[in-house]
Amino acid sequence: MKIISMIPTRYSATRFPGKLMQDLNGKSVILRTYQATVNTNLFDDVFVVTDSDIIYNEIINNGGKAIMSKKEHHSGSDRIAEAVENMDVDIVINVQGDEPFTDKESLSKLIHVFKNDNDRVIDLASLMVHITDEAEINNPNTVKVIIDTFDFALYFSRSPIPYPRDKHVNVKYYKHKGVYAFRKEALMDFYKLPMLTLEASEKLEQLRYLEYGKRIKMVETNVQGIEIDTPEDLERAKKAWK
Repeated sequence: MKIISMIPTRYSATRFPGKLMQDLNGKSVILRTYQATVNTNLFDDVFVVTDSDIIYNEIINNGGKAIMSKKEHHSGSDRIAEAVENMDVDIVINVQGDEPFTDKESLSKLIHVFKNDNDRVIDLASLMVHITDEAEINNPNTVKVIIDTFDFALYFSRSPIPYPRDKHVNVKYYKHKGVYAFRKEALMDFYKLPMLTLEASEKLEQLRYLEYGKRIKMVETNVQGIEIDTPEDLERAKKAWK
């Protein structure tokens, strides 16, 4: 299989504008993320795909590979799909640009899923982390996922799912980490299909896959990492990097 990684990025961000160009101990957040992904040595190629000249030049000027996105897109998946439409690839791994602590172990688990999927029942795979902190469980910025007995996603939500009506049931809550591994065919299907109500309501692109019957295999990881969503996250990342 030919496996590549795509890092979809925009310069603007609602909660932390320009966050990907913020300094993280001598290098920008996006450059740290790109280099961490390359350094896993898991991919035939790694690209940043962006609508921003600033981010494009940051990667190119530091010896990396970047693609300018031609269109405005609603989601990272749409942006990646435009970039890979005419590429000869089998599996595309979507790494988030604000995750400079991207790790080899978690990405290896996603790739392994497809190498064992001889019947091709998996359209895409993604990561989840077990969480226990009540504030995090109830935080709408923390996306939760529930799974079936075969670890396929049933639903993603910003709300706590399942709702703990019975406090005595030993429910495990999982945080969804926005790292995806797609079969190219599933990604291109996503690109051509219109957004439906669940995705529009929750503003979660992964719901489009579920609404159209795609199967998402969830893989548990113990690596939390630090997603740079706020200035406070950046300060935590700086301390962790040291």
